[in-house]
Amino acid sequence: MYRRKCLAALSFAAAVVAPAAWAQSNYPSRPVKMVVGFPAGTATDVATRAVADALGRRLGQPFIVDNRPGAASNIAAKAVATSPADGYTVFVGTIANTINAGFPNSTSADLAKDFVPVTLIGSVPNLLVVNPSLGVKSVNELIRAAKAKPGQIAFASSGNGTSPHLSGELFSSMAGIKMLHVPYKGSSPAVTDLLGGQVQMMFSPASSVMPHIRAGKLTALASTGAKRAAIAPDLPTIDEVGLKGFETEVWFGFVVPVGTPPDVVSKLNSATHAVLDSPEVQEQFRAQGIEVVKSSPDQFARYIRSETSKWAKVIQTAGIKPE
Repeated sequence: MYRRKCLAALSFAAAVVAPAAWAQSNYPSRPVKMVVGFPAGTATDVATRAVADALGRRLGQPFIVDNRPGAASNIAAKAVATSPADGYTVFVGTIANTINAGFPNSTSADLAKDFVPVTLIGSVPNLLVVNPSLGVKSVNELIRAAKAKPGQIAFASSGNGTSPHLSGELFSSMAGIKMLHVPYKGSSPAVTDLLGGQVQMMFSPASSVMPHIRAGKLTALASTGAKRAAIAPDLPTIDEVGLKGFETEVWFGFVVPVGTPPDVVSKLNSATHAVLDSPEVQEQFRAQGIEVVKSSPDQFARYIRSETSKWAKVIQTAGIKPE
């Protein structure tokens, strides 16, 4: 009798566990939602759509992009963080989320604590650009000019606490200079005033300013990544010209809620890497000035922690308050 009860219990447990294991091994068995915290047409959105289309064809289920802009991507992050941990809701985490988490007493969703990293997918190199009227042709000339006129050189950004803003604050801190920050509601009006000479410089995604650089309306001094930007290979990095360790890029990657099964994370990682290697996706990225970046979940986790720590220090040093 005891043996029959044990066998019955084991059979019941197997009946419960087997469907879950089967569902994981056959992931995805239904459409997958990929949530982007920015509007359609942004670099994050464009990259996600290219990868989502290719993933859908590779894995046999639709990967649907859901744009939920607002609060520097935090609205979308919070929504996904509380979604079922089954791999069917993916969040596109970005540098903005690590900045959000760096503010004192932040209530933002935390990429390092609320999500499991899957993989980085891409980055957009920033360029340090100036209005030609400033009369500088190199980073070192810019630093000398700023030291000669403390607080008089104005740098634009797409808003308080954004990546371009914190890039400027990091630059000021590392160079030992003081500049005037002028925030705008988005990169377009910031670039417009930079072209008009109302502000003198800006850290901007390369894709936003390359046409103006080619037309001679803006002067590019350096790129801001760890390596030279593919879109401007002749331009040195800021690290190269003397500010060792300076690195800022607009990056993005896939994360899923904590508790997502490891085999689902692994399958998403390997499938995403496969489509990022495809000529079709690489061409779509290249056309938008986006560089392919791949990582393991562990590598991405370390990068998220590093970025969160870096920006928290910049925020504290500059005394930046969230809007």
